[in-house]
Amino acid sequence: MTVTVRQVRCVDELDTCLAIREAVFIQEQRVTPELERDGLDGACRHYLAKRAGTPVGTARVRRIGRAAKIQRVAVLATERGRGIGFALMQAILSDLETDRETDEAVLDSQLSAIGFYVALGFMAEGPEFMDAGIAHRHMRRRLG
Repeated sequence: MTVTVRQVRCVDELDTCLAIREAVFIQEQRVTPELERDGLDGACRHYLAKRAGTPVGTARVRRIGRAAKIQRVAVLATERGRGIGFALMQAILSDLETDRETDEAVLDSQLSAIGFYVALGFMAEGPEFMDAGIAHRHMRRRLG
């Protein structure tokens, strides 16, 4: 089935993204609501992935200087392994490649997802660190 990804255009779509994040981060990974809802959503561009018209994944992008920080990448547990995360990231990176004000994409990857991001052209850097009780590493990809 086809996966579609687009930038969020209305409050209802943003609410759908937040519900996916709650299912993945708060319920599944036991991240506290206070950490997951960090108050930065209003400063971010949000993306929603759908499979066969059903919302299944989300991510947000926050500008930090000339970098775009990709955050809150989440795919529902029942939908993993179907290429949704890859389609979501490809759509985001495609948008960022056309943004003349963005030189690089950065993210903080859970250790279990590093290989996924390496396949998308990211390189891990720096030491491991803990975020919300989960081990992460910084990753970076040049754009353009």
